[in-house]
Amino acid sequence: MKKLVVLTGAGISAESGLSTFRNAGGLWEGHDVIEVASPEGWRRNKELVLEFYNQRRRQMHNVTFNDAHKALVRLEEIFDVTVITQNVDYFHEKSGSSRVIHLHGELDKARSSVNPDLIYDLNGKDIKIGDKCEEGSQLRPHVVWFGEMVPMMEIAVKHCLAADIFIVIGTSLVVYPAASLLEFVPDNTKIYLIDPEKPEYLPYQIDVEYIQEKAVKGTSELVERLLKSA
Repeated sequence: MKKLVVLTGAGISAESGLSTFRNAGGLWEGHDVIEVASPEGWRRNKELVLEFYNQRRRQMHNVTFNDAHKALVRLEEIFDVTVITQNVDYFHEKSGSSRVIHLHGELDKARSSVNPDLIYDLNGKDIKIGDKCEEGSQLRPHVVWFGEMVPMMEIAVKHCLAADIFIVIGTSLVVYPAASLLEFVPDNTKIYLIDPEKPEYLPYQIDVEYIQEKAVKGTSELVERLLKSA
């Protein structure tokens, strides 16, 4: 069974109605990214950070996965599929994907602000000031902020090194270290990139088949092709 690895970004969830939050000016819902997605912002204003992610979580629970997410599940019929996502939503799991690696954490989970191994399911609930882990520290979003390590990166790299087919969906490939995963894909691996716009540059010179469509249309068409040709 061939190994197929998919790297997804905000573009695959945008058609579900989930805001990508960051606009052209680099603001997230009117906030500078450092205010709401960095350890510095957390130290300065925990209430602001918690409310920002509480709003995102509420929005996530009001929408659902789309046909791009569902199409990827079909690939498991004949491929060994791993989805590596930069997204913090749970749409890949909800649609039925059986192996999902969250590089940047999960929005519907909280963790201790002191002990990163203490992680809790939220099931849509807000995190409030005063919500603490079993060791007594304030809970924070289980999300990787700017300036923090990406703990799942090493596992993601191992999957990329073994890929026979590599698909990139809905990411601009400008956020590191996630964008560097392309560098670990073997030279003979077939690479597809689905996005309405080609990235301004790739991490290095590689042979890519571009599918310049939004995620739902491009993913559905590519999955049909792969299933027929396997």
